[in-house]
Amino acid sequence: MGFILIILGFMITLAAAIMMFIRAASLRKKARGGGLIMIGPLPIIFGTDKEAMKILIILAIVLMIFAVILMLIPYMIR
Repeated sequence: MGFILIILGFMITLAAAIMMFIRAASLRKKARGGGLIMIGPLPIIFGTDKEAMKILIILAIVLMIFAVILMLIPYMIR
């Protein structure tokens, strides 16, 4: 079941990327966007737009705080 969900996730991501590419090509507008990869509590942020980067930095901070809290919960319970 887990493997099927992983494959389904990749297929949905690929389909979304193709749809965004087709839409951007048909509208002849400049593509904007960015991405955030979390490796543990450490973020890797990339993007093409300052607005997207600001949003991703805020999201990265929130996710880092959430990750640290989740790591500290077992030590707080003792």
